[in-house]
Amino acid sequence: MPTFHLGFTSTWHPDVDVRTLVVEDDPKLGPLLRRGLSERGGAADLAVCGEDALWMAQAKTYDAIVLDVMLPGLDGYETCARLRTDGVWTPVLLLTARDAVEDRIHGLDSGADDYLIKPFSLAELRARLRAIIRRGAAERPAVLEVGDLKLDPATQRVWRGEVEIELSAKELALLELFMRRPGQVLSRYELLDHAWDMNYDNRSNVVTVHVRHLREKIDRPFQRNSIETIRGSGYRLRDTRG
Repeated sequence: MPTFHLGFTSTWHPDVDVRTLVVEDDPKLGPLLRRGLSERGGAADLAVCGEDALWMAQAKTYDAIVLDVMLPGLDGYETCARLRTDGVWTPVLLLTARDAVEDRIHGLDSGADDYLIKPFSLAELRARLRAIIRRGAAERPAVLEVGDLKLDPATQRVWRGEVEIELSAKELALLELFMRRPGQVLSRYELLDHAWDMNYDNRSNVVTVHVRHLREKIDRPFQRNSIETIRGSGYRLRDTRG
């Protein structure tokens, strides 16, 4: 359970007029956070699940969202990713009891702006919220489109038409480079340099293998041939509308 320090002696009220959406299913912690963030002229609404957070964030404008990771139904990671997909770019602070580096990376990659590990003090939560609010909501990155192939760099989601395609991290990295430079011939070295670290031998067939896997996911099921092999040079992504 978080520790709270609710006494303040300062006459400055930086939380005045700040509206926060708290997404927390714990029956004790949720109301505590809502009350704590409503003090000093602020306002806070409470959602107890990710599904409620999705429609509430669309229905009302918030300055920040405090989002617990462990939620029933949609967890905090998926809720954050769905918010970004839905075009909600309100700053998000994740609350989590998980302190592993992989969990933090997962949270930030899902679109969160910051995270706070439980237990925490209300003073630190407020300070972190002020920091992400000062930075403001990030503008939605442009969705990359080549023909009917779409990639959202923020949520790392890919579609061919209306069909969503699951890709590995390496496949996503390769496809993003192709889609940022459509029609250009990219050498194996350029692809290797973009998606792998310096420990890989540039004579390795790792690029060939991953390009083949990428084709099997974005082209073959749709009877397309958008990734061309340019003999002796590399690969090129072209527009192949059906």
